[in-house]
This record gives sequence, C-alpha cells and structure tokens, in this order.
Amino acid sequence: MDERVLSAHGLTIDEYRRIVELIGREPNEVELGIFGALWSEHCSYKSSKPFLKVFPTEAPWVLQGPGENAGVVEIDDRYAVTFKIESHNHPSYIEPFHGAATGVGGIIRDILSMGARPVCAFDSLRFGDPRNDGKRGDNIKDSKPIVHGVVKGIGFYGNCIGVPTIGGEVVFDEVYAGNPLVNAFCLGILEKDRIFRARATKIGQKLVMVGSSTGRDGIHGATMASAEFSEETEEKRPNVQIGDPFFGKRLIECTLEVMQKELIVGCQDFGAAGLAGSTSEFGAKSKMGVRVYLENVPLREEGMTPYEILLSESQERMLYAVDDENVEKVLEIAKFYGLEAAVIGETTDTKRMEVFYKGEKVADLPISAIVDDAPVYNRPRKEPEYLKETRSFSQKNLPEVDIKDAIKKVLSSPTIAKKEWVYRQYDHEVGINTVVKPGSDAAVLRIKWAVKPEINSEKAVVISSDGNGRWAYLDPYEGGKRVVAEAVRNVYTTGAKPLAITDCLNWGNPENPEIMWQFEMATKGMADACRELNTPVISGNVSLYNETVLPDRRINVYPTPVVVAVGVLDRPEDAIPSFFQNEGDMVVMIGEVDKEPTVNGSEYLKEVHGTISGSIPPVNLEMEKRIMAFIRENRNRIKSAHDVSDGGLITAILESAFADERTFGLDLDIKTNYRPDFELFDEMRSVVVISIDEGNLSTLRYEADKREIGFKVIGKIKNDETLKLRIGSVEIIENMGNLREIWEGSLGKVLE
Repeated sequence: MDERVLSAHGLTIDEYRRIVELIGREPNEVELGIFGALWSEHCSYKSSKPFLKVFPTEAPWVLQGPGENAGVVEIDDRYAVTFKIESHNHPSYIEPFHGAATGVGGIIRDILSMGARPVCAFDSLRFGDPRNDGKRGDNIKDSKPIVHGVVKGIGFYGNCIGVPTIGGEVVFDEVYAGNPLVNAFCLGILEKDRIFRARATKIGQKLVMVGSSTGRDGIHGATMASAEFSEETEEKRPNVQIGDPFFGKRLIECTLEVMQKELIVGCQDFGAAGLAGSTSEFGAKSKMGVRVYLENVPLREEGMTPYEILLSESQERMLYAVDDENVEKVLEIAKFYGLEAAVIGETTDTKRMEVFYKGEKVADLPISAIVDDAPVYNRPRKEPEYLKETRSFSQKNLPEVDIKDAIKKVLSSPTIAKKEWVYRQYDHEVGINTVVKPGSDAAVLRIKWAVKPEINSEKAVVISSDGNGRWAYLDPYEGGKRVVAEAVRNVYTTGAKPLAITDCLNWGNPENPEIMWQFEMATKGMADACRELNTPVISGNVSLYNETVLPDRRINVYPTPVVVAVGVLDRPEDAIPSFFQNEGDMVVMIGEVDKEPTVNGSEYLKEVHGTISGSIPPVNLEMEKRIMAFIRENRNRIKSAHDVSDGGLITAILESAFADERTFGLDLDIKTNYRPDFELFDEMRSVVVISIDEGNLSTLRYEADKREIGFKVIGKIKNDETLKLRIGSVEIIENMGNLREIWEGSLGKVLE
C-alpha cells in the first residue's frame, strides 16, 4: 500500500498491516476510509486511552459516566443534568467562524442524544496575544481575525438555535498563536429515569437518519483533527463542516418529541467520521451488527460516491433506532419539522458493518475491528528538558517594581481584562433562566422548562470552567491538580455543592516523549484532585496534535487541561454573588492567608517581568474542602465571595469592587511579612475574598477558627470610588474609576 495514501487517511504502515490481519484481506478504498476515521486519535484515543483510566468516574449521584455521548448526574429526586465538553481546535484555525459554530452545534447534539433539552452553553478559548499581530513571521496568522471569527461563530450558532452561552473563559498567550483552542461545553436537563443511549434493543430495528441532507463538507474531518498544522493547512478548508443552526433547532424539537412519545429506543448524533462513526458505534454498543443502504441517504450534492456519503461530516444529523411499527410516525414528525428523514439501515445479528450502495456491497467489516481493536499505544515518555531551567527560577532575584504601575499592567492584560467584548456578542438571557450572568466566578442557571414544559425544579445548577495551561507547563502534575481545584472552587464560592467535572485535554504531539510525559503527569494530578474533592470525571475529550510545524521548528501549545465543574444549589436565590454588595461591609481573606506567597507562573510575572518560570507549589486540597464547608454552612452571612487566582489577590479585590451597577471604593490595610508585590499578585494559595457585615465578624472568625481556616480582615468597602491601599511600606491612592476603565476597556481596544 502506498504510504502517501495511508498518510491521507491518517494511518501508518503498521496500522495497515494490523487492519489486513484483522479482516483477513486488504481493505478496499471505502473500508480504508472507515478505518482511517475510526482509528484516528480524535475517535479512538489511541495515545491517551491508557492514561484516562486513572480518573474516578463514580459517585452516588452519577447516573452515567464516560462511554456515552455525555455524562449524567442527578440533582434531586426527579431531575438530572447531562453535560460534556468537546474541542474544535483545528477547524477553528482553518475556518474560525464555521469551525467554532459547528463546535457549538456538535456539543449541543451530544446533549440532545441523551434525551435532554440543551439549556446552556459555555466556551473555553485560547488565542495568540493580539498585541503581537503584525510582528510574527513564519506564516502564522494574526490573532485578531481568528478571535473575531471564533467569537462571531459561537454567538451566531448559539443565538440562532436558542441555547444561551452563559459563561466561559478566554486566555491570550503567544503559544496559541498558531493553534488556537476552541472548547465548547453544553448542559441539558432531563428526567433521571428517561436517559437515552446510543443503543438498539433488538435485532431488526430500523436505523432512521433525521436532520439535514448530506454533502461533501467535513470529509476527513476526524483525521484532520488528529494531525498537526503545517504549510499545507489552508488546503484543509474542505475538511471543515458548515453548520445551520435553524436546522439544528428543528432537529432538537423533532428529537425531543419522538423521545417524549417513546417512538425511538436509542439515539446517536452524527459527529466525527459521519455515518461510518454513528452506525459502527451504534452496533458496537448494542453488541449487534448493522446493515447500511447508502442510496437511501438524503443528499444535497450530485455524484457523491459511497466513500463520500459514508464519511461526510455534514452537520445537524441524528441516527435513531426505531421499531418497525413506529417508523412511519417518526418520518411524519420529521417531515412536520421540515427535516430530511429516511430509513438507512437496520440492526443484524452478524456483529458486522455491511454497507451497500445500489445493490453492491461496498464495505463488509467486523465492528470489533473498527471500534474495539483500534491500536492503543504506550508511547515513550520523558521529563522535558525545559523544566531544569524553569525550576531554577527564584523570585528573590526579581527587581522591585512600582506597585501602582504593576496593578495597571496586570489589569490591562488581555487575559485578565474584562471579557465583555466577547460575551456581549452572546445571548445569555434566552430562556430567561440565567440567574448569574457571564463575568462572575461561575454561572448560575435556574432549572426550568426541559424535556417537558412542566419541568420546574427548585434547584439551580452552577457551572465554572478553568484551564491554566501555564501551570501545567511548569508542573504538569501540580498544574493538573490546580486546574481541577480552581474550577471546583469557583463553584463552591457560590455556595453550591460541586458534583462532577468534564474535561477537554488539549495537548501537543503525542509522538514527542516530553508531551506524553506532560499528559501522564497532568492526568494523575487531575485524578488525585478529583478523588480528594469528590468530583468524578463523567465525560470528556482529548485533543492532540495541537502543534504547528514550521521549517525550522515545531510549536506545541501549553498542555492545557480545560475543566468544567458543575454543582447544585438548593435554590437559585441562595447563590452568593462575586461582587461586593454594600458600602460599609468588611473585606476579608479566608484560607491560606499567612502562607508565604509566590508569583511563580503568575500573570504578574509574565506581564511585568516578561518571564514564565518557577515551580508550582502543591495545592492544599484539604484546605479547599474546609473553605468549601465554611462557605456552604455560612452562605447566609457571606455577602460576596470571589476566589483568588489569575491576577492574584489585588485583581480579585478590584474585580469584586467593579459591580455591574456601581464602582465601590476601598480602604485596604493588608498586613504581611512578605514583599508587597508577592502578596498582591500570588495566584497559588487557596484563598477566597469575601465581604461581610461588620456585625458578623466575630461569628465568622469563630467558624473559621473552628475549621482551622485563616481569617484576615483587610479592609472596608467605601462609596467614594477611591482605592486606598496600605501594604507593608507601600501606600497607594488611586481613582477606582480609572482602574475600572483600564480593566473594562483594554481588551476591546486591542481587538477593535
């Protein structure tokens, strides 16, 4: 077999030999395409699967863990939520608008296929620093057009389909300039005894394809997402799918109706590998065979070959398993919603995937060979050489800086600055269930109007996403732990109980032993944090080969584990806000308030000193649990809570003062035995900034002491829009309005 042909399918010569051994002959072109798609990293996880087994996946509230389209957790005695995060990184670099839009569409269908109404979306984005546009060589694109296209694509699809984008995060760093990360999350609500799965229940059930017609867009999408970028990247534009949110909306309503009327028994969305993927996965999970008739597939382009029909990744398509007596009813409902629908196959007892086109059998493969026998690699691993240099860094050697100037530099960093330029393009109010909107530590969503209009739980769902790739770069194990802890902390600062997480592991080239060492260590760290915090991993995604190949070097992204944590509140009105509420309230630090601070790996170190270095200290997970219990048990006494992370203590305090309706003044007196800049910009301690009524000081101090939690009063909220800060020998007076203008306006100025 010509190695160029194999390379086009993402296969190696050894993998080809394995295919021949499994099926007892050489595959034809269609069969080779099936293996290329289903054995890709994107579909088979052949490099990452061994390391994902370390994740805890079970808890009493987990109804469905990894292995289905999305995980499910119960939130009360009747209702559950299902959620997952996916990547659309490569398509979003090649075609930012359509790549991001179809990422949103794909994750929405994953949630829909579980029997849930999708009720909200999140997005976690990474781009190159737009301040460096026009300065890069090496044919790497400017970042601003990519940012504009991605944000517009997310807003377009979510706004049109009627699923609010209620939160997320955006990070800017040069390491993502040649390979942005676009991770899309969706959450849906369902009755917990009505979960659908991608399974048929008996031999002879019909496979009904519903949704959009099939075109040539997206062919080889899965293999494209499993390879690095190079000078030929632009040639991959045809591999990017084109989405239609209006069709997507009709597909949601059609699917929910046939589910509610119990007309289908199983459901699978068309994602990577198209029809080949959905039918073979259906057969594998059902432990049956499938027979597929390609001439029945509704097409929108003339002259499509069996290969193209089978591997097209056209959007807005679903596959149902339907009993014979219900087929006509399903087809009628699809027609009512203006969707294409056709019986394209049936289940069999052969455990084979048999594909026909106009009477000719074009593929005949054992499903186990396609799905279960994909290669799994134990790739070499080696500790990266760069860690010797980064670990040798000592903050003691940093020169003294002007604190006021440093605060302004950190606030104006695109990663720290307010992201209103991004989220104002999203409709986060549709459905009128968004209780806490974008811009807070976590989003809060009222549980109403799910699969059935009468659904109305008293509970609320809390969602937060985090993924500091810099931490994982400097110490993959500790960085992995910290990303989980940070996402969970943002949930519990609202007063919610964290339930579970979903993750998207964005890594570089797995064939590089240093990259795989990062991956192994980060997953171990994440797993340890999940076990300690009792937040199992119920779904997720791995995106590898996030690498740009240049003539003289390769650029891998930071190892970036994006984590979305989900929790539950007893009532929406119980949510603790992130922003200060009243003049005269006291500002208090709780947690590791007296621990020696470090600016290793911080935004301050990057923006003010121009370096990314230092060891990442272990996160105190026991302290995290104590703070969690303290906040939950005293939420009626806590007026606001905001965790300290990116940008450090001073950023957390100032963001809390920049409330939606007004800007508060602050009178701060922070006692410390350490350098003022280290105290203000440390991101590593487990600390939350809360505001409380002065009358509750003694009670809350007692409660904190009882749990061995540090409790330090650092100031008072004023109404004069002035910052008065005393820390060590430093005294600062600054207009809060000026600081707010820097924080609110910096990102828009850079991007527009």
